[in-house]
Amino acid sequence: MAEKSDGAAPAAPAAAGTPKISWDDSQMTSSYANVCNASGTREEVVLFFGISNPSQTGEPEVNVQLSQRVILSPFAAKRLAALLNNVVDQYEQRWGALADVKPNQ
Repeated sequence: MAEKSDGAAPAAPAAAGTPKISWDDSQMTSSYANVCNASGTREEVVLFFGISNPSQTGEPEVNVQLSQRVILSPFAAKRLAALLNNVVDQYEQRWGALADVKPNQ
């Protein structure tokens, strides 16, 4: 069983030759987002998170209040993409398929 210290997430089990990972969530904050956008350069991928008011659907202009920006290396972005694909696959196996979405939705 993985050890857990106060204020920290459980440690991931270490494979042979792999360092043990200890997740420290003592400084973590949470925020909600229903909008995400991304851009990138050769050196980084930038994710923007925010909130859009659902009552603006069908309006000629929609206001999105951006609240968080996360900057990743392309390698970390690729790992995140694989992780998110796995999470969505698990969700769909448990709760049913989600409708396909276009990247700009």
